[in-house]
Amino acid sequence: MVKNIILKIKNMKKTYHTPKNEILAIDDFSLDLLDGEFIAIVGPSGCGKSTILSILSGIENLSSGIIENKKNSSIGYMLQSDNLFEWRTILENCLLGLEINGELNEENKQYVLDLLETYGLKEFTNAYPSNLSGGMRQRASLIRTLATKPDILLMDEPFSALDYQTRLAVSDDVYNIIKKEKKAVIMVTHDISEAISMADKVIVLSNRPTKIKKIIDISLTDKANPIHNRKAKEFSYYYDLIWKEIDFHV
Repeated sequence: MVKNIILKIKNMKKTYHTPKNEILAIDDFSLDLLDGEFIAIVGPSGCGKSTILSILSGIENLSSGIIENKKNSSIGYMLQSDNLFEWRTILENCLLGLEINGELNEENKQYVLDLLETYGLKEFTNAYPSNLSGGMRQRASLIRTLATKPDILLMDEPFSALDYQTRLAVSDDVYNIIKKEKKAVIMVTHDISEAISMADKVIVLSNRPTKIKKIIDISLTDKANPIHNRKAKEFSYYYDLIWKEIDFHV
């Protein structure tokens, strides 16, 4: 089955201006995102991974280049922190995006209630974030992002605040939700294992000015959920390949 391109990035460049000079942060970044595809972006710390997501979400402007939204697809952005408001219930938190967009109605509210039930948070609908575990908070954060029915999800280190065991479990939860809801994803992560276990394709970035060093298609035997995928016979091959491409010491 041939998948359609839903987001095309051509020659993206980002330059920051200071009183003394210009700093080229991102140079000639080009990428196609297919319908339902999961792309992970890895690279050295500070290379500009999060800046790419900020540009795609409209938080920052690109200096030059083209971003083509092929289907006028809507975009949801899931940040590193869950950013749940402690004074709002879980339901109220999950409805926040709809409120901001002026799209809160009974139909959309019921959609959110259905998501909370489907993904194990129904009994916490009227609870407050402080009553939830770290993993539950991340699920609530994802549901808040899904509430506006985005076609594309941008995820910036979504599991970085969790301990290792919780991180594995939540990555499974989030992955299963994303696949069930049939979303296309661009995820930034510093965790190579996470990238391989979740993504269809891994983009390796250079140090600044950021360019794409390598695009690696991930093909795992008996691919399933992320925890299972870490046991695939090809996993160590991809890990070594990506590790050698990333310059952690520059």
